[in-house]
Amino acid sequence: MASSSMEVDNVLSEQKVLPPKPKFEPLKPHEMPGAAVQFRKVSVPPHRYTPLKKVWMDIYTPVFEQMKIDIRMNLKGRKVELKTRHDTPDISNLQKCADFVHAFMLGFDVIDAIAILRLDELYVESFEIKDVKTLRGDHLSRAIGRLSGKGGKTKFTIENASKTRIVIADTKIHILGSFANIKIARDSLCYLIMGSPAGKVYSKLRAVTSRMAERF
Repeated sequence: MASSSMEVDNVLSEQKVLPPKPKFEPLKPHEMPGAAVQFRKVSVPPHRYTPLKKVWMDIYTPVFEQMKIDIRMNLKGRKVELKTRHDTPDISNLQKCADFVHAFMLGFDVIDAIAILRLDELYVESFEIKDVKTLRGDHLSRAIGRLSGKGGKTKFTIENASKTRIVIADTKIHILGSFANIKIARDSLCYLIMGSPAGKVYSKLRAVTSRMAERF
């Protein structure tokens, strides 16, 4: 009995010795089955054409050199065209670069928009003043004035408190940030549109940001 048990133990010990697991390098986008070159096109509004020409190299360099995405300006179609390359490390880089260029077209500075390439959880949310409250004439003008504040003070305060970036383009508002931070900024802007004074919005903003700081 003892010899048979020893034989079983030896067989089990031999079975436990397995070869090392193979290590496969991740596939490049062009190596995947059925993979094809992917494209994205971002339209250039007329009022962003001149600013785009001034900062073209600031946009081109990180997209081409760091994200490994081909980029060009189609002068005839007035579109920025993006395309994957054979050495693109991740297929998601194409969408990130498209979001980055789109954020610049909405009015964000290149320094702010480039954070989309660096971080995964950033995105842009857009809405219009009429989505919150239907305003016309002087009432609409006053609402836009409340959002910006004197010399842009209100907008800067909301940006710094919520860690977001805000662009107010006529009646459209664009917010760049993470999901939770965008919600804080959007709520503050909605209070201002509804007619709340800036002081009351500041106090609510301080309360919310202090709660967020305690949570994390």
